[in-house]
Amino acid sequence: MKPCSICARKCNAVRPVSVKAGDGPGACRCGTNPVVARAALHHWEEPCISGTKGSGTIFFSGCNLHCVFCQNYEISSRFQGREIGAARLREIYFELIGQGAHNINLVTPTHFTEAILESLAEPLPVPVVWNTNGYDIPENLRRLEGRVQVYLPDLKYSDDILALRYSHAPDYFEVAKAGILEMFRQRGPYVIGEDGLMTGGVVIRHLLLPNHVENTLRVIDWVAEQFRPGEVLFSLMRQYVPCGWANEFPELSRKVTDEEYDRVEKYLFDSGIEDGFVQEGESASSDFIPGFDGSGV
Repeated sequence: MKPCSICARKCNAVRPVSVKAGDGPGACRCGTNPVVARAALHHWEEPCISGTKGSGTIFFSGCNLHCVFCQNYEISSRFQGREIGAARLREIYFELIGQGAHNINLVTPTHFTEAILESLAEPLPVPVVWNTNGYDIPENLRRLEGRVQVYLPDLKYSDDILALRYSHAPDYFEVAKAGILEMFRQRGPYVIGEDGLMTGGVVIRHLLLPNHVENTLRVIDWVAEQFRPGEVLFSLMRQYVPCGWANEFPELSRKVTDEEYDRVEKYLFDSGIEDGFVQEGESASSDFIPGFDGSGV
């Protein structure tokens, strides 16, 4: 075992292969064996990811960020899930593909990079999606080159104060920008087939937080300045509902208002970003949070 520095925390913890999730060392508090809370077809990603049959989505437990408002906090911070090895992980890929999955969608995968690389030693017959919180470093992302076809990073914050307050990561914006640029270097402009499914490229996600419109506007500014039409997709999400410890932060204890989202949506449409997705108000519902019951593990 060697000190772990695969994510932006660079905590250099010596992580054992197997440990009860939540009791491990370091920022993620996990061993190196994956802990999985759910593996199933998922229909609530962007249309080019979910398609008609669903995305073969694997929800990993633990996280290197621990946002106070995380909608998956039951697994990211409460560590529900079952420990498996790389061989079982690969078996799950093919079980999902057998069910008709358009792709294999790895959710919050960074802290289990080693096992994932082992599980992807041989190519899969469908694209692999790296569905991440955005707190990835280029050095680790470069190890995924050729094994990941679609990158689906969050770009949560442009405001360092918010990143510190809600995720204890004041360097989040700089880290996430560098990571996204590395993802784009690897995959180039996005590719969507005649069936509407994405086979390569980057989709940048941003979740609008209540009372923090300016944070979102600056995220839009960066994406508009950095990428030309046809290069990346941008997904502006309205699905925020108070989860985790959000109610301990008064400014996060409600959903986004129509006025907030309308302002941001207009700014997006005026920004020059032409490719991507927006969400309806109905998306802000806990009904869209899957049950982390160990299905498919």
